[in-house]
Amino acid sequence: MSGSDVTRNGLEGARPGRDALTGAGAGRRRRRRGRGERAMVPDVEFSSYYGRPILNRPTWKPLDVAGYLCLGGLAGASSLLAAGGHITGRPGLARAAKLGAAGAISVSLAALVHDLGRPTRFLNMLRVFKPTSPLNLGSWLLASYAPLTMAAAGADVANRHRIVGGAATAGAAALGPVVATYTAVLLSDTAVPSWHDGHREMPFVFAGSAATAAAGLALACAPLRETGPARRLAVLGAGLELGAFRLMKRRMGLAAEPYELGRQRWQLRSAEVLTAGGAALAVYAGRQDGAEGRARLLAATAGTALLAGSAALRFGVFHAGVASAEDPKYTVVPQRERLEARARSDDR
Repeated sequence: MSGSDVTRNGLEGARPGRDALTGAGAGRRRRRRGRGERAMVPDVEFSSYYGRPILNRPTWKPLDVAGYLCLGGLAGASSLLAAGGHITGRPGLARAAKLGAAGAISVSLAALVHDLGRPTRFLNMLRVFKPTSPLNLGSWLLASYAPLTMAAAGADVANRHRIVGGAATAGAAALGPVVATYTAVLLSDTAVPSWHDGHREMPFVFAGSAATAAAGLALACAPLRETGPARRLAVLGAGLELGAFRLMKRRMGLAAEPYELGRQRWQLRSAEVLTAGGAALAVYAGRQDGAEGRARLLAATAGTALLAGSAALRFGVFHAGVASAEDPKYTVVPQRERLEARARSDDR
């Protein structure tokens, strides 16, 4: 047989047993191999394109950023409680809340600057005003709010400049709700699945958590006879926090799974127990007529539980978000589901 005949018949370069089969023969060949031969290529599990992460893992330091989230909420709600105590003639409650707000926002700012690495990075964010950036708005908010809390606390402790102190107390109370909840907007504005997908309910979760923290601080530090508003705030905040958090997880679908995994699961379970138990104990402490020593101990215990529960919630939310960013499943699967739902809708 000539070389041209070999080429025409497609035999040039042929290797017995190595030819790729097509059609029905290929199906029979593959079925025969499937019964007896071991697969040489292992099953592949999806990770990400070229083995690289789809989302960059948040590089924030857990203690700094989760502490910043917790202390910011405590400060904002404490300013509201301070204004309430100031108006209703509860000086002990007002002073405890003012000092708590000033101290909490100072440590919160220190934690933020420590995470940024250099104080100039925080100051650089104040060089422009960008309403579309939650981070930029938050920087301006903190720069406006912190001096007000310090002025209110300083005037109260010195018992001087009451007009200035009253104006600072009112100003801090006006900004307090925004300070308590803007960090939820900051987290939800990221691409991290377990933060972004809870954007509707997370501000309410953080508002409830901030309220329980402020109530806990007041119960632990204020005179017992003046803690009535703090007890009511504890019950209201606990109901809002626990209810909104359960609703958030129910609506999030797959992105809620990281909240039930790892250490954040135990942090969030602890937060539920401490918050609910602290609120119940606060109510019980208020009913201890004629037993001031016992009521004082119960109030301090309730306050400690509420503060710990608020901190546990913030740390749990932080760690759940980091876990969802590390696993591509929480990014890819919801995207595919949304595309499929959109395709079905277009077909209809």
